[in-house]
Amino acid sequence: MSMQNITKSITTAQILKKKDIEKITMLTAYDALMAKIFDGEVDMILVGDSLQMSFFGDLDTLSSSLDKMIYHTQAVCNGVKKSLVICDMPFGSTTIPKLALKSAIRIYKETKAQAVKLEIGFEGLKSIEMLVKNGIAVMVHIGLKPQFIRSDGGYKVKGKTQESVESLIKLAQEIEQKGAFSILLEGVKAEAAQQITQSVKIPVIGIGSGVNVDGQVLVWSDAFGFFEEFRPKFVRQYLKGAELLRQSVRQYVEDVKNGSFPSERESY
Repeated sequence: MSMQNITKSITTAQILKKKDIEKITMLTAYDALMAKIFDGEVDMILVGDSLQMSFFGDLDTLSSSLDKMIYHTQAVCNGVKKSLVICDMPFGSTTIPKLALKSAIRIYKETKAQAVKLEIGFEGLKSIEMLVKNGIAVMVHIGLKPQFIRSDGGYKVKGKTQESVESLIKLAQEIEQKGAFSILLEGVKAEAAQQITQSVKIPVIGIGSGVNVDGQVLVWSDAFGFFEEFRPKFVRQYLKGAELLRQSVRQYVEDVKNGSFPSERESY
């Protein structure tokens, strides 16, 4: 194979350069099939622990495991040639720096993910430093953190008070200083999200945090209408996926029952 035929994947360095130049796009994926469709269309693909809810059908993300995240990341990487793949580190895998490093090393050794995502607050800054020093690229998830919903008492929007905004700005700046290549900012008031984004030189990817950030991420099953239990306010639905698929399933069932499938052309 000549060098010209090798597809070059997007790097964390390229993502960093997009800050203030062009908006960054990211979707979640949990398998090779969806990853192949999204590959090259979006800058980054996140193998999110959101799979515990949308893929597994659980009520929250907390019961996801490192084994499960590695399995799904392997599948996604098998379908991706161009987009940058990020593996979410599940609840309990980053509680102390040594454990975070051990977990991240497993992800790097067992998958082709180019980065990991940590859901942390100030308590996790040493873990970021530990990973970066050991050659692991880190995205940090702040603001509304689904792994913290039990301690927070539910899904609560952040950045409503000046104190909250100042705390998030300080956290974002310290995350940058520790060497993370980007921040994922979830569920933060739009005005606060803009201030946070302007306070750092690394890209801030928003979800439910307004338009004045460096990019956006959505869970694929929300964006394309496959998750029907509820739709968060911040989701724009680009496809009525479940409805279209259900119609097709019903057509298949009808064709089988009336004997029109398989036809002579579809038989050996």
